[in-house]
Amino acid sequence: HPCTSPRKQAVALASSSKVILGLNSDEGGSSGGTSGYLAFTDGDTAMRSALWRLVALMFAGSAAIWPVSAQAELPPSLQAMLDAAIESGDAGALATVARFAKQTHPDHAREIDEKVNTHQAAVAAEREARLRNASFFRAWSGSGELGGFITTGNTDSSGISAGLALERRGIDWLHKFRANVDYQRSDGVTTRNQWMASYEPNFTLNESIYAYGLATYEKDRFQGFSDRTIASGGVGVRLVQEANVRLDVKGGPAWRRTVWIGEPDTTELNTLAAADLRWQLSRAFELKNNAQAVWSSGNSSYSNTTGLTGKLNGSLSARLSYAVRHETSPAEGAEMTDTITRATLVYDF
Repeated sequence: HPCTSPRKQAVALASSSKVILGLNSDEGGSSGGTSGYLAFTDGDTAMRSALWRLVALMFAGSAAIWPVSAQAELPPSLQAMLDAAIESGDAGALATVARFAKQTHPDHAREIDEKVNTHQAAVAAEREARLRNASFFRAWSGSGELGGFITTGNTDSSGISAGLALERRGIDWLHKFRANVDYQRSDGVTTRNQWMASYEPNFTLNESIYAYGLATYEKDRFQGFSDRTIASGGVGVRLVQEANVRLDVKGGPAWRRTVWIGEPDTTELNTLAAADLRWQLSRAFELKNNAQAVWSSGNSSYSNTTGLTGKLNGSLSARLSYAVRHETSPAEGAEMTDTITRATLVYDF
């Protein structure tokens, strides 16, 4: 009956079917214990099946209230080591400590993973809340560099080089700003004055695809133009997204205006393609490569910059970079290819 408890139903069925439930002393067994038995005095198969289901239900109800063994606690020394790594705020250090902790305490691998995952989830939630509430002019990080350069091509010279890189990572947006200046003045004459600035916003569409915008302004009189402006927009793809390697490619149409020296200005609709590689070789060394091509029916431009950065301490690093730039149809009298080698000190903030 639906209003009758499982235990009462079992008693009623047992009475009507003459079922004997009891304990049998195993006197002849080697264990000397007791064992339960069920004895049916009739052949009612349906009744017996119903009784088995009710007995199983009673045992299931009892199991639900049995106490569950408590989760093993981490040894105090291991707990202290993980807490110290968490308090350091260094995600790489925490990952290293957790890896070795699981090797030396394999029985606590699950507890170690749970502790690390709980911390990472809390950090991610805090970061997301902070970014959502931050204004556009906050939550920027970046680096500044200062050093020297050597050039070949339109000018063979050396001088002072400075650069600034800023980045703001939000929930869906990534903003990047870059600026570089190379300058030399000798005997009252400027022999090198090249500078470039760019701004690039990215909007994440999914884990691998993003939309980008790009605005670039540059000045390089020794390459034959006083001003060059590029505006582009398109789609980018994150081809590689590993812990230590990231490779992005992007492309789209580009509007370019060049103010040539001694020649008519040109305004063209071109095609832009670029690739950005970032490879963390080790905790101390990082390799970056940035390649860009702007195709045009008139003058096409190709550039590639490779830089190796080595950490000296804390926020200070040293960087050596090599850049090649090629114009298929430069201004009259200008070389098609320029190279520049820079050696700088970099400060991260």
